[in-house]
Amino acid sequence: MVDNLLAQAAELNRLLSLEFDALKNQDLDLFESLQPGKADLLGQLGQSCPSPQALQDEPELQDLREQLLQCRDLHRRNAIFIERKLDTIRGALHSLRSGDAGSPLEVYDRLGQVARFSRARGYQEV
Repeated sequence: MVDNLLAQAAELNRLLSLEFDALKNQDLDLFESLQPGKADLLGQLGQSCPSPQALQDEPELQDLREQLLQCRDLHRRNAIFIERKLDTIRGALHSLRSGDAGSPLEVYDRLGQVARFSRARGYQEV
């Protein structure tokens, strides 16, 4: 049973690494294709994994515990990556939507310096 759990945890680790690569490369099709397999593995591990106390106390389960902790860390890394991407997108959408006509717009001029333009004058000057 422990060998089977170790194999499942190793497969989950592999899927989480592939998921991160898909996120980095913005390959949403690959990311979406990994989700059913990941969900199945999480369900299987959730049903057959020993209690957290057993994982902590029993020496023969140390390898499994380490694998699961690594999977947890990989999952957190992926979640943080997704959150940062979403924050960036939200920020871009907010700046595009909040069009205060009098607010200055900062852009780079031809010399690479930050130039301030008023939106009231229009985007043609930018």
